[in-house]
Amino acid sequence: MDGISDVAVGVKRGSDELSMYNSPNSGMSSISDVASNGSDSKKLRVEEAPPSRVLHIRKLPNEASETEVIALGLPFGKVTNILTLKGKNQAFLEMGTEEAAITMVNYYNTVTPHIRNIPVFIQYSNHKELKTDAGNQRTQAVLQAVSAVQSGGSPSSDVQEALAAASSPVLRIIIDNMFYPVTLDVLQQIFSKFGTVMKIITFTKNNQFQALLQFSDPVNAQQAKLALDGQNIYNSCCTLRIDFSKLVNLNVKYNNDKSRDYTRPELPAGDGQPSLDPSVAAAFSKDSNSLLGALNPLSAAAAAAAAAGRVALAGQAGSSGVLLVSNLNEEMVTPQSLFTLFGVYGDVQRVKILYNKKDSALIQMSDANQAQLAMSHLNGQKMYGKIIRVTLSKHQTVALPRDGLDDQGLTKDYANSPLHRFKKPGSKNFQNIFPPSATLHLSNIPQDVTEDDLRLLFSNAGGTVKAFKFFQDRKMALIQMSTVEEAIQALIDLHNYNMGGNQHLRVSFSKSTI
Repeated sequence: MDGISDVAVGVKRGSDELSMYNSPNSGMSSISDVASNGSDSKKLRVEEAPPSRVLHIRKLPNEASETEVIALGLPFGKVTNILTLKGKNQAFLEMGTEEAAITMVNYYNTVTPHIRNIPVFIQYSNHKELKTDAGNQRTQAVLQAVSAVQSGGSPSSDVQEALAAASSPVLRIIIDNMFYPVTLDVLQQIFSKFGTVMKIITFTKNNQFQALLQFSDPVNAQQAKLALDGQNIYNSCCTLRIDFSKLVNLNVKYNNDKSRDYTRPELPAGDGQPSLDPSVAAAFSKDSNSLLGALNPLSAAAAAAAAAGRVALAGQAGSSGVLLVSNLNEEMVTPQSLFTLFGVYGDVQRVKILYNKKDSALIQMSDANQAQLAMSHLNGQKMYGKIIRVTLSKHQTVALPRDGLDDQGLTKDYANSPLHRFKKPGSKNFQNIFPPSATLHLSNIPQDVTEDDLRLLFSNAGGTVKAFKFFQDRKMALIQMSTVEEAIQALIDLHNYNMGGNQHLRVSFSKSTI
């Protein structure tokens, strides 16, 4: 059987492709759905169709398969039918309920859906249901496979055959908007719901956390991609982007926190990489198996991530949001500089530079997840010429000095600071958290400030500006320093810098390069 990509799901070609819409029996003379591709769309958009459980999808890439179109609807509920118009790069998707369709349209109005990296457009159709040939067995097989995967069952054998469109058992996973750290173990927990995970390799590329994950069988990879692509591990962040890898087998040399071959537990940990502490491993499997039971993929994902977060924190510090930072440059460091840098990854509540050990400081974040995030991004980075070490502290809070006691300004309380980036729930800032990088994102730039002004400002911070690019509206820009250390320094010095007229520059790390 060939792959799903050529499933003829009610595909109609040539002049009869509209016949089901304007036949007198259907009572639907409007074909504006289909006509509204290309230049007419502007005229037609005014008369948007009222909500319907049938959705019209436009601008599909030529090679898009039914499975990929169905996957757009999966997170929102049951998909009950599909019709593709191959020649027009369009499709109709019928959801089980109108509510599911409304949720889907509302979501994709804020987050543009992509198939094969091409943006596609979704709107309500004028049709209330799809009348396609229900006898089409291949269509039914795909829909049955999808609903089996969705309800956590395992599809029947003929459906499995239909699912084996992908020949690779290896998935390439990219995690967008990584507000909380995602570990190799979290991925293993999420993906093992769909089959035996044999190997995982994680790495950072273009400032994005990525992974290659190998199942024992390509069918499992297909099921996992169908169910999980585009889903969030945590609420509104850590979005999974999943594709098939061109590799069919992964070669794992070391078992540690970056790579794992579950079929070869005897592999060494490799160059100074911590291998997984057996007690953590045991706690992990104990902690999360009970959570994962027969949950749907999303709650399973959230549960696994939560379990991993808890275990990572449990060994060292309970659920403390306090970090211990050491090897600081004691001549240069101030509570304010630590507040600004660690504030990129969470809302810093208090900072205390230790009186008897001024190269160390305690930093209290809003919660344990923010502490974990700051630790994973800042440990090992250079600040004022020294490589800093960031670990979780055993302290639950940072104490303020007793009244009337002067500690030389080494302790600062930032609980009511107006500079917290994450105090608004659902703020865009949650989706723009990236590791330290040489390229910085600037925003809130006053209209009269020029490229030369900004280049001069950032050169004066002690670095070399390698490249600069304004965004179209000139309120935002990217600026590239020659090293990550220079960019960290510039962010510390210039985030919230007063550009005049009480407009304060906002600086964060970017995932882009210029």
